[in-house]
Amino acid sequence: MKGHPLAFELHLETETVGHMNLPKPLCVEPSVSVREVLNELKARQSGSVSVCQDGKLVGMFTERDALRLLASGGGLDQPIEAVMTRNPAVVLASETVTSAIAKMSEGGYRRLPVVDGAGRPVGLLKVSTILHYLVQHFPKFVYNLPPCPNQRPQEREGA
Repeated sequence: MKGHPLAFELHLETETVGHMNLPKPLCVEPSVSVREVLNELKARQSGSVSVCQDGKLVGMFTERDALRLLASGGGLDQPIEAVMTRNPAVVLASETVTSAIAKMSEGGYRRLPVVDGAGRPVGLLKVSTILHYLVQHFPKFVYNLPPCPNQRPQEREGA
């Protein structure tokens, strides 16, 4: 992105993830049951939960993990630590927006937990958060784009 006009105007290479309006992470203890976690995800309309022990991130559990668990016939009364993703990829609040976007793109992540220097979760970075961040900086440009810039009609319009 270096040298790209959007990167220059947005300061993506200097602004940190901590500057973004991040939703607070939903944190649970490793001993909480999968059933309780699923109920909490539903109640909060969230797609992921951070698993924390002594205030530090030790794992993640997402709606995709839930689907895999249900498809395999896994039990819902087992502790979340049995099915969570251990040591998930994270982004530091002090990292640049550019590096966070690159990490998400390279890893194929839709969400990344944001942690402080001590490994405590401070937010959740989602693709939608990045999109909102970009729209805030360029509302006229983004809102004036056609739905599909190179779209052509299938049939000729008019008489």
